[in-house]
Amino acid sequence: MTKQQRLLKRSFDVIIAFVACVVFLPLIIVGYLLAMISAKASGIYTSYRVGENGKLFKIYKLRSMYVGTEDLNTLTTSNDPRITKIGRWLRKFKIDELPQLWNVLKGNMSLVGPRPDVKGYADELKGEDRIILTVKPGITGLATIMFKNEEDMLAQQEDPYKYNRNVIWPKKVQLNKKYVRNYSFKLDILILLRTFFSKVE
Repeated sequence: MTKQQRLLKRSFDVIIAFVACVVFLPLIIVGYLLAMISAKASGIYTSYRVGENGKLFKIYKLRSMYVGTEDLNTLTTSNDPRITKIGRWLRKFKIDELPQLWNVLKGNMSLVGPRPDVKGYADELKGEDRIILTVKPGITGLATIMFKNEEDMLAQQEDPYKYNRNVIWPKKVQLNKKYVRNYSFKLDILILLRTFFSKVE
């Protein structure tokens, strides 16, 4: 990615994220209140993810799980008992991810890019796979679109952890490398459009 591409991408991120924050603020507030009532705790959940150049950063989400259960394991299925009733709805429509617009404004995420992972995945990338870490993680991306029903897929597996490690994760790495190697502003726009239309199908 050239300096000009990075500048254009960052400028676009800031403008769109700011507008989206204003537009979705009422929804974020309602989601926060519902999450707080459902989980009986703060409606905002924070945790650390692996970001650009392998550096950890704090990500923001609307709380969708009961307090104290979020970090029991790193894999979530659609029938996970840790998810609250409201949280299930927030996750289904991806409303829980709206606070990540603040991450975009802060500069540790982009609108489009590889999804940020917990330690044990992205930080363990080797060789040419580490090209994924040369860009900021995104709210959406090629892998996000392909695996939009990931939690349902995992719920159908006898061993979700094995399936994730052997099937989903390698495919995500492949898609994320494709994104970085073929980056263009046009590609970002296409991914955003595909993300939006996939959510309203």
